Amino acid sequence: MSRDFFSEVYSVGSAEQKQKLYSDWADSYDSDLQINGYRTPKRCAEAAASVATDLAAPVLDVGCGTGLSGLALRTAGFTNISGTDVNADMLRVAEARGIYRTLWKSDPGVPFSFETGTYSVISAIGVIGRGAAPIQLLHDCLAKLDSRGLMTFSFNDHTLAEPAYEDAVKRLENSGEWEIPFRQYGPHLTELGMNANVYVLRKV
Repeated sequence: MSRDFFSEVYSVGSAEQKQKLYSDWADSYDSDLQINGYRTPKRCAEAAASVATDLAAPVLDVGCGTGLSGLALRTAGFTNISGTDVNADMLRVAEARGIYRTLWKSDPGVPFSFETGTYSVISAIGVIGRGAAPIQLLHDCLAKLDSRGLMTFSFNDHTLAEPAYEDAVKRLENSGEWEIPFRQYGPHLTELGMNANVYVLRKV
């Protein structure tokens, strides 16, 4: 009987246990998500492409995992994509895709060291939320965008059930420093009956 990684990811305890879970999942991750109708990468990538003014501008795919999100970004028209993830086994699979210009392993809770404005678009597709990265990652990503920079990300139903995540987006919008040219609720994992909000934020 195969492991139910989808259930485990929401119940795993420590950061070390989470790393092991994703390492164990790396080789079957793509097929598991595709079988369950994973729609969020395509939705986020197309949303970002619809707002972006230059599809050749540098993109950073944060939490790139095995590269499903990078593939969606490339299919949507982006041509200069780099990626980072906290799990080395996921990055091994992503590297084999040949999608990313550069790939590197990031450390949970450690701020990004690249200069602000290095990337015109940052994505965190299926990365922030319950069972995944904390809301602080959203702020860390946004801090690295210059004026008119874009960020696309998603909150699934599990995450939307916790008001703190959507409240954080509302505070950003109300701050006057960010606008939301795209926000849409729609399919996430269709076979599991799960939906997600997809967002694009643009720095004013």
